[in-house]
Order: sequence, then structure tokens, then C-alpha cells
Amino acid sequence: KGFLAADESAGPWLRARHVEAAKIPDVAENRADYRSMCFATPGLSEHIGGVILHWETLFQRDAQGKAIVDIIKDNGMIPGIKVDKGYNKKGIWGTPVGPLGHPEVATVGLDDLQQRCHQAYEQGARFAKWRNVLQLDPAKQMPTELAIADCVHTLARYASISQSEGLVPIVEPEIVPNGDHDIYYCARMTEKVLAAQFKALADHHIYLGAVLKPNMVKNGLGGPKATAETIATLSVQTLLRTVPPSMPGIFFLSGESARNEDNEEEATINLSTMNKLFPKLPWHLSFSYGKALQRTCIVTWLGKAENKDAAQKALKARANANSDACFGKYTPGSCKSLGPEE
Repeated sequence: KGFLAADESAGPWLRARHVEAAKIPDVAENRADYRSMCFATPGLSEHIGGVILHWETLFQRDAQGKAIVDIIKDNGMIPGIKVDKGYNKKGIWGTPVGPLGHPEVATVGLDDLQQRCHQAYEQGARFAKWRNVLQLDPAKQMPTELAIADCVHTLARYASISQSEGLVPIVEPEIVPNGDHDIYYCARMTEKVLAAQFKALADHHIYLGAVLKPNMVKNGLGGPKATAETIATLSVQTLLRTVPPSMPGIFFLSGESARNEDNEEEATINLSTMNKLFPKLPWHLSFSYGKALQRTCIVTWLGKAENKDAAQKALKARANANSDACFGKYTPGSCKSLGPEE
């Protein structure tokens, strides 16, 4: 099983890059309707163990007045909560401007995190997620030591607070795919970041009954395209060099911020290739996907009640495909995936 990342602040259909989906009003009612539809998908818990929610969703109800958190629980899944507050694009003063178009950044939200974690637990959440962003640029030696240090210590402090409030922390040090670097530079920097991350977790006395949500090791969007086999080999090699065997699971993000890459199919193939080539590892390799689970569901739904059943079937089919990928048994092309304009 994996995680369904449904923690977008706006309607997830706005990121589907689909003309008709973009016309759906981004209002709380539509967000609640879409999410309650997804979470009520029959049999979804066969493939999804937990759902990562935005703070808004933690308190929302469906059209019949049922709490969305209860919809998740009643469907056999565990609700969790995104607790970071994003980052300021002005960035860390004095750091270089990276491929995202702004300096290196620091994620915010620690100030009132203790209270918010306590409140989330009271609302039914049982795990939390915090994302830090790092950019790659070999010419500018990015990420800098300062950015890495801020990233790993912020994540460790968050993990400490969330564990103290009874929430299992998902630790997400994400290296974004923007840039023209090759896959080998990404491998070196991912290894460096993860080594620093586990040192910071140890320094903060974190119990490793936690979850790591790393990026896959990949080329930049403008760099030489790597094969699924190379992505799998370098990703697993990086993990073997840095991640303690006591970590119960590694749940990859898909890198879905990439505009021209990482459709649903590629994300599934990459995960399946890892598990096929490396069937015996000390941890479970799984998925924590957002758009890479939902795109076909969104394009099928398009805000219309009459499309609900078909959209739920599309979501379950892609979740099932990723479950197969966790065992290295996904057959490429066996699950229908709709592109941005289909």
C-alpha cells in the first residue's frame, strides 16, 4: 500500500493542465466534493493505506454532512495532515538563484507546530507530513551547505514535535527536478542530503518509526534523459548508502512538479523497475503520489456528478497499478492514463 497525497491548497484539478478541468471553480465546496468522492472510492484501501490532507480538509464535510476524516476512516484508510506552511520565495538571504527562479528557500511553520499537531490528532489525524525544497545547479554548487543544513534540521525539529504529539512523521527533503543537470549530479546531491538528514534525525533523538518521502534520483527537466533502469539503480544505490535498515518504509514522491515529465505511467514504471531489479531490500519501497495518482481521475470527473463512478474507477485502477509496482509486477501500458488534454 501507499499514500494518496491530497494536500493541495487549491483544487487539484488546476494542476492537471486540462482546458475543461481548469474551468471548474476553485471553491471550498468543489474541493470538498472532489475529495470526498476520491476518499469514498470502493476498495481504495486495498492499495492506499493513508491519505495526506490539507488543513482545510481536516475540518470539511461532504454534501451529506459527514466529516471527510470519517469517510477516510470508514473506507479503511488512515488520515494524515500536511503541517508545513510552505516557503517564502524571497528565500534565504545571500543564497544563489536556482532553476525555480528564486533563491534557496526555508520552509516555515515551526512556531505554532506543537499546537497544530495536537489539534490535528484531536481531529483524527495519525501522521503528519512536512516538505522542504532544495534546488540543483552544478554551476552554482546548489544546494549550498546552508540550504542543506536548514532543510535537515527543520525536518528533524518537525519530526520531534510531531512524535511528541502522537503523530508519525513523514520526512520529505525534496530535490525538485527543475534544471538541466544530469542524473549523476542528482545522485550525488541526494546522497549528501539524505546522509545529513539522518544525522539530524539522530541529533534530535527521533525514533525511526517514521517515514521517508524522498525524490527519485533523476535527471533535470533540461538534462539528458535517463532510462527507468538507471533511475531505479541510482535511486536504490543512494538509499543503501544513507538510510538505516530500521526505517520501516520509503515512500517516493513522483516529482510531479515537472511540467513535461512524470505522468502517471512513468511514475508507476519507475517504482516497479526498482522493486523488480531490487526485490530484497531492508525497507519497503512504495509510493506517496498526488497528481501521479489523480490526473486520470480528474480528467474523467471534470466536476460532473454523473462522472463520479468512472472517476472512482480510474483512481482505483491507478492505485492498483502502483500496488503492483510495489512488487515489481506492473506491466507498462496495462492501466489507462489520460494526458493533460485527453
